[in-house]
Amino acid sequence: MNSSNNYPNLFKPIKIGNMVLKNRIVHVPTDVSSSHADGSVSERDLHHHAEIAKGGVAMLIVGATSPDGKTGRPTVTGLVADADNYIPGLARLAKSIQRYGAKAVCQLQHPGRQAALPRHNYMSANDRVIKLPWSAGHEIVYENAAEKGKAVRAMSTEEVLEMIELFAEAAWRVKSAGFDGVEIHAAHGYLVSDFMSPYLNKRNDRFGGSYENRMRFPLAIIAKIQEKCGYDYPILVRYSVDEWVPGGRELEESIQVAKTFEEAGVAALDLSQCIQETPGAVFDPMQYPEGWTIYASEAIKKAVKIPVINSHSLRNPDFCEKIVAEDKTDLVGLSRQLLADPYWPLKVQYGKISDIRRCISCLEGCWQESMMAKKEIACAINPACGHAEFDDMKPAAKPLKIAIVGGGPAGMEAARRAAIVGHKVTLFEKTKELGGAILGCCMVPGKEKMKWYADWLRVQIAKL
Repeated sequence: MNSSNNYPNLFKPIKIGNMVLKNRIVHVPTDVSSSHADGSVSERDLHHHAEIAKGGVAMLIVGATSPDGKTGRPTVTGLVADADNYIPGLARLAKSIQRYGAKAVCQLQHPGRQAALPRHNYMSANDRVIKLPWSAGHEIVYENAAEKGKAVRAMSTEEVLEMIELFAEAAWRVKSAGFDGVEIHAAHGYLVSDFMSPYLNKRNDRFGGSYENRMRFPLAIIAKIQEKCGYDYPILVRYSVDEWVPGGRELEESIQVAKTFEEAGVAALDLSQCIQETPGAVFDPMQYPEGWTIYASEAIKKAVKIPVINSHSLRNPDFCEKIVAEDKTDLVGLSRQLLADPYWPLKVQYGKISDIRRCISCLEGCWQESMMAKKEIACAINPACGHAEFDDMKPAAKPLKIAIVGGGPAGMEAARRAAIVGHKVTLFEKTKELGGAILGCCMVPGKEKMKWYADWLRVQIAKL
């Protein structure tokens, strides 16, 4: 039974530029770090994004595509769009998303001082030595070496002008590949964010100092993209509303930023938080409450007419319905939640709420493995994340009687998978309750979300 009537605001269409979105649920940009070594689209990229599009999102923003892979890639195997030979792969990626009715948008991001590649000669707004151990571009400290900090260099004015052209050329390639729109990553201390930030940007040329000068770089990128792609090609901007450092941008200036982007022709605003000096505000660890950033979209929506996306720690459909209904955001952005369960939108639409595997904000596969350990993205509670081989699981040719000893998360997941393919499973647990170590961990203050996973597994086992 279709229960979208229970969530009428979540499933109401909305227009972004010339794109009509079928609902208010957006996959906000995520660097899945699964591309080929040269930055071209891989089969894993295609499968991963298609799976999320199949799950029912209205728009999927592909994350962190570098406009200049030679000077900066945000992860060691992130996407690149700095040459025409990348267009065919990007076209396949766009089609893999659009075939399921989702709009495909490609985010352009130069990581600047936070580049994972190259390892040296990092580009920045200013010369400085930084220590950002939680960034994908962290200083590599070997076993018997001392931490010294990572030197970054100021871009010359000529390099800034060249980078504007590189962003616009990458946007032209994205459009040529068939993407419905492009997003500029201007958040989290990456290159465009670096220039916009009153805390980070200490330049004394026309790209630094005053608000007007700090905004000159992103506005020039927008104008150059419009020149190459046309004024009707939707441009979105993701930026940090609060940087959470003394002297950093706060809500008051971010409202001004929103108005400036709207006047420049931006089609929608994708609101985020923080720079890498304050990483908790973007990584949202377990103790962060659901929707803690709603204050930002609520305030900015009052200042602009273009749609606004909010995306922090959103997990529960009732809460998401409420913030859209109360006009606190136009669109709900999901990222890690769609790694844990790409079918969140369809499960909400068809009333399968108890079947939603809610992200527990553990940051294991999505940040620690992918961003810090330089591996492909994964999910601690969804082993199928990024793995096409799970799609090929066929019913057992000869159902077996299987005994699984231990009703913790590993035992329950093994039992669930075995039962799905047709085996007769008996699960043995010495205590009176399934859940294992999670049941103790979730008693720790701030770790309560871990119980969501135990509850989900128990529900699935009961249904099987």
